[in-house]
Amino acid sequence: MTLERPTPTAARDAIADGLDREALVTVFGRCTVDYDGRASSQLAAGDRHVMLKPDGAALVHTDEGQQPVNWQPPGCAHDVFCEPAAGADGSDGSETDGSGSGSGSDDVTASDTDTATLVLESTRSTPEERLLVCFQDVLQVSTFAGTDEGELTLSGTESDLRDRILDSPDLLESGFTPLATERDTSAGAIDIYGEDDAGRTVVVELKRRRVGPDAVSQLRRYVDALERDLHADATLRGILVAPSVTERAQRLLGEHGLEFVSLEPTDE
Repeated sequence: MTLERPTPTAARDAIADGLDREALVTVFGRCTVDYDGRASSQLAAGDRHVMLKPDGAALVHTDEGQQPVNWQPPGCAHDVFCEPAAGADGSDGSETDGSGSGSGSDDVTASDTDTATLVLESTRSTPEERLLVCFQDVLQVSTFAGTDEGELTLSGTESDLRDRILDSPDLLESGFTPLATERDTSAGAIDIYGEDDAGRTVVVELKRRRVGPDAVSQLRRYVDALERDLHADATLRGILVAPSVTERAQRLLGEHGLEFVSLEPTDE
């Protein structure tokens, strides 16, 4: 169900029905956001998209970025009610009855639709947290009843890339022999530790996507750390494996005597 530009009480009733049905509820409009719990935060009025999930999660999104500007985790309790707008009853309209419930005496009726403020509340008991979203203008309310039994399957990870090389070492180079994975050094764990066909130690750093200078610096640190661990006569090679590298990274690889092999995490 979707309502466009509903009155506050119509929006309240639709949201309450969605919460009762354990539906996914979304609200878009101009609102303020107040959080109190492990810290305190306030967001002045702005156009925002709020999502209330059946598992108790609450998300507040703006028109920028992928992360919510405020959120509550699963397990929270959601409530919705209307308050008189500021000045409508001689009060500032900024506080509920303090009980955290939408059933308080301040909840307005259909006759107050032109002056009411829609309030969404998400509360958590342990730790004690409260997210309060007050809408001055509601542009859209939607409720969705759905199920999702599917499980997320990741592909194209660094683990996939590691497994490709372990299964077919010649993808790195002919004669390469993997000896260990996640070998500890003072600079961190080496993704793949092995030897080439000439018996030289090879340090392999894996990246699942195009990389820049930071990846080269990381590989250099591993090579330097391993040189300190091994005997003085040991010859080490460092190979960065990724789908591609930037021009600057390619220059740094040459400057440090390191190598690059282009390889995708999967063969698809």
